[in-house]
Amino acid sequence: MIDVFIKAQSYYLPKKVLTNEELIKEFPKWTVEKVSKKVGINSRHIADKNETVGDMAYQASEKLFSENNIDKSEIDFILLCTQTPDYFLPTTACTLQSRLGLSTSCGALDFNLGCSGYVYGLSLAKGLINGNMAKNVLLITSEAYSKHMHSKDKKNRTIFGDAATATIVSTTGNLKIGNFSFGTDGRGSENLIVKTGAFKFHDMMDFDENEAIEKDHFPNNLYMNGAEVFKFSMDTVPKLVKDTLEKNALSKDDIDQFIFHQANKFMLDTLKTISKISNEKFIYSIDDVGNTVSSTIPIALNRAIKENKVNKKDKVLLAGFGVGYSWAGCVLECQ
Repeated sequence: MIDVFIKAQSYYLPKKVLTNEELIKEFPKWTVEKVSKKVGINSRHIADKNETVGDMAYQASEKLFSENNIDKSEIDFILLCTQTPDYFLPTTACTLQSRLGLSTSCGALDFNLGCSGYVYGLSLAKGLINGNMAKNVLLITSEAYSKHMHSKDKKNRTIFGDAATATIVSTTGNLKIGNFSFGTDGRGSENLIVKTGAFKFHDMMDFDENEAIEKDHFPNNLYMNGAEVFKFSMDTVPKLVKDTLEKNALSKDDIDQFIFHQANKFMLDTLKTISKISNEKFIYSIDDVGNTVSSTIPIALNRAIKENKVNKKDKVLLAGFGVGYSWAGCVLECQ
């Protein structure tokens, strides 16, 4: 197997910003302080009504090419992680190939994963390169959960934001991708779900709108059982960290920074304590973007590098976990 690296990264945030001050005007029983203290989020970016996941993915990719002087002709595969695609068919990755002006010999596919998606994407890209099927993979995460949220869903609207990221995975770069740990438990699938909109529950009965929001039956509405998702995370993530370290023949002391999926500050604080990770080794990047699902880890990694929190020879452990239930971890080594 050859070494595979993250060569470059960029991200895109929609122009529209939803602040806590704006939210509490809609939900006057809440306060700015309550929202900020509970979830650690002060504002989040929201895709425009006519702005799609494909649009955001395009912006992130063009920014990547421009900022890093990437030659588009070198890209030979697109991987797009999203759960809010532009269409059921065709795959959004195929439409991006044309929009971005990439070669028609470029492979392209979407994969449907949430909070673990970026780490899974790195593994898929690494596999394509090690299988001699690609040399330069454009890995995109793009998510617009806001389009799945009812206007009266104050809980989820405080947490989630929209964003897209673009990463080049290649045979050269500054972040060497190590070994992976994966896990799945579909028994928890209904605790974070958009139940309608596809074909299992496509015929809806009449219902009371307010009751439907709580019971997850509003058409295309995101439903989250926060207590169960929290319990799952507490049970799973410490084990994921341990297994990821073992897969890379490392100890916790060998890791210079831990970047977890940025679910919310309370969950991150609790996981940090349970996993016995010191403050100086734990990255937070959520207060001005919210939980951007598959984009949280690459945004946090990008910012950590720019802020010199990740430096040469550092080892960074990534841990994604959530909807599915699905989880994945890996270690990056800075060159």
